[in-house]
Amino acid sequence: MEKRTASASADFERAEGLIGRALATSPRSPLAHFAKAVMLRAQGRAEEAIPEFETVIGLDRNWTYAIFMLGQCKFLTGSIEEAIPAAQQAIRLSPRDPAIGVWYWQIGMVHMLHSRIDEATVWLEKARRASPAFRLPHAYLASAYALKGEMKKAAQELAEARRVTADDRYSSISWLRTAEYYGVPKVLSLFETTYFAGLRKAGMPEE
Repeated sequence: MEKRTASASADFERAEGLIGRALATSPRSPLAHFAKAVMLRAQGRAEEAIPEFETVIGLDRNWTYAIFMLGQCKFLTGSIEEAIPAAQQAIRLSPRDPAIGVWYWQIGMVHMLHSRIDEATVWLEKARRASPAFRLPHAYLASAYALKGEMKKAAQELAEARRVTADDRYSSISWLRTAEYYGVPKVLSLFETTYFAGLRKAGMPEE
């Protein structure tokens, strides 16, 4: 494995070159298209990643991570509900997958953004059980419990989210808002009225 460069932009530039050569050599390689899609998603170019993930699935309809990430990219670009069937399909294809906690979380997140808090809680609790060291189920459960008025549970989950996270993003709403990408403006507005509102109730300060 080659040593990574210090600059993220240089890393992406090198990755683009390697992927471009792989696709030139093997244009129907699902792995090469998957690598390109993941790179685009990592660059925040979710809309451009969508056709690449679709190509992967066209070449290999059982590629669970491509299916899940296609749903994630559609979510980020505004097709919010499409994230649920994508995660459900990934779960059906690989019910014992190590990533299943992430898939459960994605379903719970979509329910939360549509204010289906009871449904969200069910899926987020499944995500927490499947992946207890995964920070997002704890953070989203903190919000969900607070929105339901279960303040003791909310405080416990917020504390756990902080404990399992390497940085201090859960110290304030403003930090968390800038630490992660929440999608196009119409998606971000849903986070504001549900997820962030719940975290405020759970005790997270604005600044």
